[in-house]
Amino acid sequence: MAEAVVETSFMDPFKDILVNYLMPEKCYDEFFLQFNLLHVDCLKIVISKGLGIGIILGSVLVKLPQILKLIGARSAEGLSFNSVLLELFAITGTMAYSIANSFPFSSWGEALFLMIQTVTIGFLIQHYGGNTIKGLGFLAVYFGLLAVILSPVTPMSVVTTMQASNMPAIIFGRLIQAGTNYRNGHTGQLSAISVFLLFAGSLARIFTTVQETGDSLMAVTYIISSFCNGVIAAQVLYYWNSSPALRKKTE
Repeated sequence: MAEAVVETSFMDPFKDILVNYLMPEKCYDEFFLQFNLLHVDCLKIVISKGLGIGIILGSVLVKLPQILKLIGARSAEGLSFNSVLLELFAITGTMAYSIANSFPFSSWGEALFLMIQTVTIGFLIQHYGGNTIKGLGFLAVYFGLLAVILSPVTPMSVVTTMQASNMPAIIFGRLIQAGTNYRNGHTGQLSAISVFLLFAGSLARIFTTVQETGDSLMAVTYIISSFCNGVIAAQVLYYWNSSPALRKKTE
């Protein structure tokens, strides 16, 4: 009886990593055993997984420039705390909804890191506004509510409602920030790097959400988020040469 021939590939040492994080085993076989590098379905999966991992890695630092800018200036001028609260609501809704539906971490992982950074920015706005105690209270209340939302006590219907509410929360949050920028005639301590990274990340998330979850509610949320982030990015470019000091000098 002839022995079965086991096909091998030069990528076999990396197979476990690739299959666990980047592609299913059938796609590994298509790419590295059959050398079918143009397999459309597998290419979509790999691109989606790659973008997802890239977005998550980028999200670890996406708002760090904003945080450092606030700390360096010791001022939160131009940033709206209400806008931060609405953004935090949207991020928390996405995170809770994804965990409840057991979506892969690569499809929502950036929400975890964005949450931590957004909470930090919210505290700094209060701190540099002379309300440190209020900022500490904000941290305590938020993390207390987060623990309840992520616990089995919270019904799935509540989590789904939160996710559905993301769309108006994102729109109103960005409109508040856009209105603040317009009234001030500048973007204050808003970090251009963070704004552009958020815009690019939300655009990429549209594709990864459709590919990895097929959830239309999340996809629509990211489409709206991209549009709203684009408005803020456009304001950053428009007010590029304006600053609080220059504005006061002109007045």
